[in-house]
Amino acid sequence: MAFAKLWVIAYRDLGRNRRRTLFTLIAVALGVGLLILLEGYIAGVWDGALQNAIRLQTGHVQVRNPEYEEQKVSLLWADLLENAGDTAARAADLPEVKAAAPVLWATAILNTVEDSAGLKLYGIDPASALYDPIREAMTAGEFLSAGDRSGILLGKRLADELGIGVGQNVSLTVVDADGQASEAIFVVSGLYASGVPSYDQNSAFMPLDKAQAFTGVGDRASAVVMLLHRQEDADRVAAALAGPNTTAETWQQMNQLLLETVETTALLYNLLNLIVMLVVAVVIANTLLMAVFERIREMGILAALGMKGRQIMLMYLLEATILGLIGIAIGAALGSAGVGYLATKGIYIGDIASTVDSIAVGSTLYGRFVPGKFAWLSLWTLIVILLASLYPAWFAARLEPVDALRAQ
Repeated sequence: MAFAKLWVIAYRDLGRNRRRTLFTLIAVALGVGLLILLEGYIAGVWDGALQNAIRLQTGHVQVRNPEYEEQKVSLLWADLLENAGDTAARAADLPEVKAAAPVLWATAILNTVEDSAGLKLYGIDPASALYDPIREAMTAGEFLSAGDRSGILLGKRLADELGIGVGQNVSLTVVDADGQASEAIFVVSGLYASGVPSYDQNSAFMPLDKAQAFTGVGDRASAVVMLLHRQEDADRVAAALAGPNTTAETWQQMNQLLLETVETTALLYNLLNLIVMLVVAVVIANTLLMAVFERIREMGILAALGMKGRQIMLMYLLEATILGLIGIAIGAALGSAGVGYLATKGIYIGDIASTVDSIAVGSTLYGRFVPGKFAWLSLWTLIVILLASLYPAWFAARLEPVDALRAQ
């Protein structure tokens, strides 16, 4: 029997019990839609956290003194980078680099009349495009200027918790390069809200030259931070800037914890995906088995008329294929629509994001389209469906014509 004829028979057989076929299609569509929606949401959350870390904290490449340990936020001269301005200028000349600037990091305590809070102090070049995300996130006051000797920027979240407003004096205390406590009064010149609560709650900015004077590090810096036009060029840029007295790290190295977390949790997500696929496959297999039991006499007649067992088996596999393809198409459309909503509107989680300190999770979580992953999920769902349908198809193919014709 021609292959095209088997397609027609399989399609017509599905119409015999339309309600069962409809429910099966709904199950397949919901399963695939759920897989795509979850995959898009998870991909968006992790990618958003990574991009937040790059744009707000690590950049794509950093050049440091080999002795510098980021966890200690050291201010010892031996740990800091000399001639950071020259290194930044050399980096800015590379065609792959979008922006490069020295930065000084220090651990500080902010004190008000009634309260205090620990934070990370950033000494920055206010003119650098590195800090456009902060400049664009200003909610009150003004961004820093290069000649500002007394102003600092605070996150709005931290300011609200401490009851601080623009123009108010606050005290900052650091342990300087000599190991002595250094304290000074600063004016809050502006507030910002980057959308990453853990960052806004624990960061303050001041001009680099003022931070260097305040901490007693001379003209040294913690690192030169770079943003690239394409993050794929990070290894090339790092190799070009590394030297005998400096080390260059890429965004992969600096965000290794996040990337390892993504790899670890991917195993769990794949397991969940497999469970959903198996549920869909069981529904398909059940539908086909019921169809076989309802049409045993018909299978006997077809066999008696000369249809071979492999053709009967192929007919049921084609029914599964039709159910799978239509259900997957509907599910892909539904799942993509859900991902589109998440990619534009997102899910607001508010203060929950502030409980994750080590990962730059935003207060609104967005989805992301991953067409390649969506295609693989759809393909594997179809493969699992076909594998599950092998038993009903095999069962129908092995029926003896005489026994099938006697069935009631």
